[in-house]
Amino acid sequence: MNNESGNDSHDSQHERNEQPENRLRKELPAEVPAPVPAAGQTSGEQPGEPLTGRQRLVDGLWPPRVTRAQLIVALLLFGLGFGLAVQVASNSDSGSALRGARQEDLVRILDELDSRTQRLQDEKQGLEKQRQELQSSSDQAAEARKQTAEKERQLGILAGTVAARGPGITMTIEDMKGTVKADMLLDAIQELRAAGAEAIQVNGVRVVANTYFTDSGKSVSVDGNKINAPYRFQVIGKPQDLEPALNIPGGVVQTLEKEQATVTVERSDKIVVDALRQAKRPDYSRSSSQ
Repeated sequence: MNNESGNDSHDSQHERNEQPENRLRKELPAEVPAPVPAAGQTSGEQPGEPLTGRQRLVDGLWPPRVTRAQLIVALLLFGLGFGLAVQVASNSDSGSALRGARQEDLVRILDELDSRTQRLQDEKQGLEKQRQELQSSSDQAAEARKQTAEKERQLGILAGTVAARGPGITMTIEDMKGTVKADMLLDAIQELRAAGAEAIQVNGVRVVANTYFTDSGKSVSVDGNKINAPYRFQVIGKPQDLEPALNIPGGVVQTLEKEQATVTVERSDKIVVDALRQAKRPDYSRSSSQ
């Protein structure tokens, strides 16, 4: 009896002497080690739990699985993109020349385009007028002959076989130092043609479609005919178009003046171009109506 009381008191004394954390640890259940994730399983996944949407997306995209159809589609898309890139690059190169041009060149190009547009409009109106005359004329055969004769006269003026007169300009180039070359005179001819010149004569030589200029010592030859300064251009056309085309910035007049030549341009209501060319019969070509 006394021994049991002593044991109880001893146990009570022992419980009072234990630390608080030791008592708490004895009351908690034993720790269970965390399960080791299996191969290919992330630490956040629990076995048997359903996968989230993000996990399913990752599993579907990686590692990539490319089929033959997907590869063919990818190659087609690559070819399409490459073709579009080449087309864009070619379009950019086509406008690079104009982007790098000087302001004077752009002004000249714009003036030439305006002049050509106006000439085409005038030609269109003339053709429409001819059609209306043919349709409304009581004697269509006579009207057709009249228009054919007029067309023949126009072609004769262009070919240089018929004399011409009308409004236009006279351009005179004084070359005291002999610095004016054949290519400069040819540039003047091209500029006048672009501005709408219909008949041109240089120092008594008729200028036609196949006219050529060559240097001949300190002078110039036109179609083999030697001419000397001053060079006198007689041009039939619209003076309001011809003179500005020569005087635009960077144009014919400024180029010649840089070579220390003197250029004068005069407008006139009556210019006569009477130098003629002989009509050359073709060696092989024949009219299809013969």
